[in-house]
Amino acid sequence: MNEQINKGEILIYQTEDGQTSLEVNLVEDTVWLDTHQMANLFQRDRTVVVRHIRNIYKTDKLLPDSTCAKIAQVAKDGKKRGMDFYNLDMIISVGYRVNSLRGTQFRISGQIKY
Repeated sequence: MNEQINKGEILIYQTEDGQTSLEVNLVEDTVWLDTHQMANLFQRDRTVVVRHIRNIYKTDKLLPDSTCAKIAQVAKDGKKRGMDFYNLDMIISVGYRVNSLRGTQFRISGQIKY
C-alpha cells in the first residue's frame, strides 16, 4: 500500500493516565501512525521503533505493502516529503515488542481507546 492516504479522519488518542496525547489518522477503519508518533506512544526513542519495524519485516510476519503507506508531509523548510505511516497491525506488533512501561500498559489493555 505504498500510496498516499487521501481521505480520513484525525482522532485524538490519549493514554488512560493522560500523560500522552497524539493525533492519529483513521483511514479505512484502521489507525495510521508514523515512527515519531509510535515513539511518543510507547515512550521510547524513535530508533527503537524503527529497529522493531525492520525486525518485524525480516520475519515476514507483516509485509510493507500491506502495513506501510507514504503520506506527503510539509517539512519545516516548506518542502513536501513522503513519510512512512504504519497501520494498526504494525502498531500492535511494535507494542508487543517494545520494552517500556507504556508498552506493558499497551499489552495489558490489549486495545487502543479513543
